[in-house]
Amino acid sequence: MEYKQRTVTCGQLRKADVGNTVVLNGWVHRTRNHGGIHFINLRDRYGITQVVISDTAKSEVIEIASSLHAEYCISVTGVVQGRPDSMVNKEMITGEIEVDVTDIEVLSVCETVPFLVDEESDAKEETRLRYRYLDLRSFGMQKRIKLRHDFVRAIREFLSDRDFYEIETPTLLKSTPEGARDFLVPSRLYPGKFYALPQSPQLLKQILMVSGFDKYFQIARCYRDEDARGDRQLEFTQLDMELSFVKRDDVLLIMEELFHHVFKKVMNYETPTHFTRLTWHDALNTYGVDKPDLRYDLPLLDFDELASMSTFSTFKDVLSNGGCVKVIKAPSSSEVPFSRKYITSLEEAAKVYKAKGLAWAKVNEKGELEGGISKFLTDISGKVISYTQAKEGDMLLFVADNWKTTCSSLGAVRVKLAKDLGLIDTTKFAFCWIIDFPLFEYNEDRGHWEAAHHMFSMPQAQYLDVLESDPGSVKGDLYDLVLNGYEVASGSIRIHDIELQRRIFRICNIPDEESEERFGFLLNAFRYGPPPHGGIAPGIDRMVMIMAGETSIKEVIAFPKNTAAISPMDDSPSYVDQHQLDELHLIIKKEEK
Repeated sequence: MEYKQRTVTCGQLRKADVGNTVVLNGWVHRTRNHGGIHFINLRDRYGITQVVISDTAKSEVIEIASSLHAEYCISVTGVVQGRPDSMVNKEMITGEIEVDVTDIEVLSVCETVPFLVDEESDAKEETRLRYRYLDLRSFGMQKRIKLRHDFVRAIREFLSDRDFYEIETPTLLKSTPEGARDFLVPSRLYPGKFYALPQSPQLLKQILMVSGFDKYFQIARCYRDEDARGDRQLEFTQLDMELSFVKRDDVLLIMEELFHHVFKKVMNYETPTHFTRLTWHDALNTYGVDKPDLRYDLPLLDFDELASMSTFSTFKDVLSNGGCVKVIKAPSSSEVPFSRKYITSLEEAAKVYKAKGLAWAKVNEKGELEGGISKFLTDISGKVISYTQAKEGDMLLFVADNWKTTCSSLGAVRVKLAKDLGLIDTTKFAFCWIIDFPLFEYNEDRGHWEAAHHMFSMPQAQYLDVLESDPGSVKGDLYDLVLNGYEVASGSIRIHDIELQRRIFRICNIPDEESEERFGFLLNAFRYGPPPHGGIAPGIDRMVMIMAGETSIKEVIAFPKNTAAISPMDDSPSYVDQHQLDELHLIIKKEEK
């Protein structure tokens, strides 16, 4: 079909264009008929332009205008005219003008839409995903997809200017499970054998370092067969990076420079030159989590010494059994009264993380503690108020348990308080590094040690002699990047010594024979002069989500799955026909009813 192609976009025209004849192509956003004069808001991804079909227009133009409905795709030809000052729409970038239509074509019609395309859709998520092509027309989704594009483009510019090579790695690999389940791809040519989709390009990027490509990056697609959630999908995208001849601080520095550049260019936001650094222990001890949100304060305070001076038997029992007591100060709020009902909601948040209870006391107008466990703190009331710097109306909240439970449960209370009391500065992007992670964690169910991150991370040098004898004490040369309470990147300096790599495998209950079977191609590469190397992998979906002020990565992915790992739009996963299964030598085992 021949049609008139646009000469300008729907976000382009300004007062300087008055008098010009233009052609616009786009979708009918809204249409109004005012006594024979038709006003149409015409939309494309650049903006909205109001076009007008007057009662003096050609009869066929008026007839077509009368037949238009929302989301019809049309082409209009007309003359740009200025709006009177009293009718300028300051909410629209094209609000100073409108187009007087002389010709109009319907390029395609649209059935009644299940929801209106607007700034943001108010439809349920399932409906939005089923009609994702309509949802993606909304300005909110289009802005976020553009933000993602700008983010990736800025990354590529920065790294290419610093001699990084962008190198693609395969999406059909040997299955080497690294924690999550692999997605498996059956081979037609080799019955009974499978490829796996990469959980990450971890081993291949290490082999690239052996190959002499000392600065590598990739906008990598990764796949993990695990449950979906707000900030996680079955398939996701990460900036994968690896560098040779580096130590931890070199990797941290290049990432600080990268995100300083990206946030300035994309968000016009100035990040600090260097990000805050916290050890894993200090992060848990102070904020109750190893991905702390530093946009607000609210630290967890050690209370052991004062607890031992109290007359509260619960505190004393916990301390005598090697546990600890911590306190957090909730600042007074006119928005949220510290009622018994609200304290119960805080206690429920703490109990999610296995706290047995949440003790409390308030500071009254006399500057004294009252309510809750205040009677057990009478003798040390002044010391408690001085130590916590509590003021009138503030509330003190206590948890007593083993160290990890105390920290994590009171950390959950910290997060809830910040949200409820409006303490979060939503205009701020607060980065921090978490370092000195444990290298191993013990799996009680399986009865052996496992890698806390992955098995290719270098132990810190001072722990090499106690790897086998005391794995729980070993810290790795690991680092996470945290932004606004989300882990957005994880990395480490890698093992490049074949014998050390075997030792790590053995500690993780992988004997030499099995490690050769699973990871032999990496170990073989390590026989040929591997350089010291390290890397990191920021999650692109999650970072763009944070930059966009969203809480779900579905809002920054064009075609995501829902929380049941289904795509409502194309109804995947779906059954395949028997012929395809026969070619792959597969038999489907049907579930018994």
